[in-house]
Amino acid sequence: MPVSELAARVGLASVVALWCALVWRARPALREPRLRGLWITVLATTTAITLFQRCVVSALTSTGIDVHMVSLVRNLIGVLSAGLVLLFVVDCRRSPRLRRSVVAGLTAALTALLVMDLLGAGQPIGAASAQRPASATTAYWLILSVAHLLGDAVAVVVCWRYSLRTTERDLVWSLRLFAVGSVLALVFWCGYLGHLYGLAPALLPWLSMVMGAHGFLRAASLLVPTATALARTATALRTSWRLWPLWRDLVTAVPHVALASPRSSRLQEVLRPRYPPVLQAHRQTIETYDALLTLQQYVRPDAYEQAHRHARRAGVPEDRLACAALAGAVGQARRAVLVGVPPSDPHPLPGVTHGSSETLLGIARMWPTMTDALPCHAHPSAAGSRAEPR
Repeated sequence: MPVSELAARVGLASVVALWCALVWRARPALREPRLRGLWITVLATTTAITLFQRCVVSALTSTGIDVHMVSLVRNLIGVLSAGLVLLFVVDCRRSPRLRRSVVAGLTAALTALLVMDLLGAGQPIGAASAQRPASATTAYWLILSVAHLLGDAVAVVVCWRYSLRTTERDLVWSLRLFAVGSVLALVFWCGYLGHLYGLAPALLPWLSMVMGAHGFLRAASLLVPTATALARTATALRTSWRLWPLWRDLVTAVPHVALASPRSSRLQEVLRPRYPPVLQAHRQTIETYDALLTLQQYVRPDAYEQAHRHARRAGVPEDRLACAALAGAVGQARRAVLVGVPPSDPHPLPGVTHGSSETLLGIARMWPTMTDALPCHAHPSAAGSRAEPR
């Protein structure tokens, strides 16, 4: 595949990714002031990148729009996006005077570009030159390039430094991805400036690929909160799936600890949750821990040691012996509740004092093999009948 064709596909894919990210994050970003600046900045950048795509330029010119007008609008929006990048990073530093200076400089740059274009508007620009600036004057080119280079250079420094000072994980990754995207933008505009002066005529397809990668990073910086939410949801679903057999058996034996009775299958519990996945995983963890505390009244004094010896004889790995012993002791206590053995003084189980989710998941892992490892308590009625004289 020719480099130019590959560059066109990468560019189009990045544009699609950017617009999807903008639409997906529009509602939460516009509601929250600290995210609004990033969203608007990416919107301006996306519009400019969209007007760089040959297929978009061809579609617009086929409707009767002059290619010169497309180039002019693209360049004006590009400078606007560079100014918005500066405003976004200045907002991070909370400097009103600097913000006013950026607004004044941005207004001056846009006005200068528009005036220069109007003065040179009679110069013809062919369809093959759709990727060139709207005006061929040196001042026009310099203003356009310097505006982008200045905005992206400041974004790299400020975003990276600020990401080292904040502790909010989503903000850290958003700023770092934005900074890396700005590095690629710097590479693009340095190379594009050389291309315009004829220093490297064969660079344009490669520069288009750099701009496409820049677009993907801008989309990624916008989607960091979504990625975090998806990762949190996936972790919660995995926790619910792994904990479900233990949770079901324990809350069946000790139903008063559960807000709702278990469904008939683990798949239904995960695919049709009563609560959001994160809340459901948290609820099942708390209910499992509460059930363990209740079952300590039915644990025999030597149950943990017996289960530990049984697990060792069964060849359970050393790092799982503690959880296997807990699973065996709890399994015996659960069956004692089910056959009606009365409670006694609690016998605390080691390792479950604070309800660690790792410990509970470890017990759940060993639950299928250890739940029936120890013999069941004798039913009180059976014990009483054996005690009566014949």
